[in-house]
Amino acid sequence: MVDEDKRSTLRRFAAVGAAGPLSQLPSSDDGGSETRDAIAGYVASTPGAHFSKLRDDLKLGTGEAQHHLRRLVEDGVVEAHRDGDYRRFFPAGRFSDFERVALSYLRRETPRGMLRELLRDPDASGGALAESLGVSRPTVSKYASELERAGVLSREDGYAVEEPESVLMLLVRYAESFDADTAAFAADAADLVSYDP
Repeated sequence: MVDEDKRSTLRRFAAVGAAGPLSQLPSSDDGGSETRDAIAGYVASTPGAHFSKLRDDLKLGTGEAQHHLRRLVEDGVVEAHRDGDYRRFFPAGRFSDFERVALSYLRRETPRGMLRELLRDPDASGGALAESLGVSRPTVSKYASELERAGVLSREDGYAVEEPESVLMLLVRYAESFDADTAAFAADAADLVSYDP
């Protein structure tokens, strides 16, 4: 029996893959081109997604997702980067090292919220971040340390986002792939960008 929900999901992301810069995928004789197109489209619209999220969102089996991702990596269409316990996937050659690291943290709820709030209010304290995000102060401190080690945040004088323009661009460009709060943030992002000719 054909899973129509899965087929519809794959077709939707395959259309993204076919319309984007990853459209020239190598052809294959294993019948998996639609699935690989869907994975490529998903990775293009959700860069930094880890394996389980990609598999679940595309309604693929573990072995099926592993097989097609391996082929896409071998063909140079997708790159995989280790992020702690996760393997995260990106369109090949599309992002700088900083952008890949930033996207990996933006895929996590609390670090994403911290970076979003610091872009809104660069003077926000750890306590203000904790209150705004509904987490404990030690949680903010833990993620601030991780973000600092990763080169995404500076704690030299309070908290400061490194390369704020890049982080803002990633949040806005991929807002719909994050959450409703980020989509709302993206809608107001023009207010955060100052024009100084």
